[in-house]
Amino acid sequence: MKDTKAKDLRSKSIEDLEKMQQEERIAIFKLRRDLVFRQTSDTTAIKTRRHNIARILTVIGEKNRGNA
Repeated sequence: MKDTKAKDLRSKSIEDLEKMQQEERIAIFKLRRDLVFRQTSDTTAIKTRRHNIARILTVIGEKNRGNA
């Protein structure tokens, strides 16, 4: 999973961002499950997904405050 850029996120609506956030959280859950069952060893994907969620939440906060 590649990093999402905040610049790209700012052009999306809040509903789209919330959907993306939910998809990222589901992906993290699946990655953690795969790690427990030794089906994957890619621990950097979890970190990337967490950072993407943080970016999405930041942009949502900016839009709610009216700064974007």
